[in-house]
Amino acid sequence: MNQSPVETALSRAMIRWSLTRSQPLADTATSWIFRVDQNGRNFAVLKILKAAPPDAERRGAALMAWYGGEGAATVFDSHGDTLFMEWLDGIPLGDAVRRGHDEEATVALATVIASLHRPRPQSPPDLLSLRERFQMLFDTDVRVWPHTARDLYARASGIALKLFDKPSAQLPLHGDLHYDNIISSGRGWLAIDPVGLFGDPAYEVAPAFVSPSGAEALVADPRRILALLDTFEARLDLPRKRVLGWAAAHAALSASLNLADGKPITIQLACLPNLLSAYDQA
Repeated sequence: MNQSPVETALSRAMIRWSLTRSQPLADTATSWIFRVDQNGRNFAVLKILKAAPPDAERRGAALMAWYGGEGAATVFDSHGDTLFMEWLDGIPLGDAVRRGHDEEATVALATVIASLHRPRPQSPPDLLSLRERFQMLFDTDVRVWPHTARDLYARASGIALKLFDKPSAQLPLHGDLHYDNIISSGRGWLAIDPVGLFGDPAYEVAPAFVSPSGAEALVADPRRILALLDTFEARLDLPRKRVLGWAAAHAALSASLNLADGKPITIQLACLPNLLSAYDQA
């Protein structure tokens, strides 16, 4: 009987890296993910990209390898469209926030970002520029936004344009560093699933302002915005006004992406007025 593409890729990977026993974990739109036994002692992960995976998957895979296990799960090896990766057996950092430990979780997030942004030689090729990432926001028809929120869209997209007009440092960025994309392990908190962007390092903290899911009341609290700013300024030396600008712009981008997918934008609408107000006062 002929094997399916995933069965063939899995079989080849198991032989190539001398792995035993595979357990399917996820079948997403872009990849199959398996937990496997490594040397009969440790678990590892195989991530097999599907045929013609989106560029974002390839960029993210290249960026994960480039991090070299510093602040992110280690990519042990790769072959074709299959990644052989470190198994993280802990909880998402979002769980710490949802359990009432937001301050500690934000310090952990800042620590991860500091590791990811350490200078490394020769950035991965073909990262998506932050400006290209935001084209979706600029191309959005404001009429898809709720009538009462169209001013929020206009203000946030205007701030994004101003940010792109002002020179800044340019670094490889994870690009989607919300709390649930950081997992605990024996090596500490580690990032997973990067988008693979290139741009202003102040953008890296923007997803924190609209996450994690399940903590909507906290995320919408204006006092939390100031607490995040204090931590990111102290731990990462990021300029407050620029961080707030990116946070508002990201919330609007996130909302536009959700609207395009037919998803709710409740949390973005709850946060945006407070982010814009804090931006004006910074």
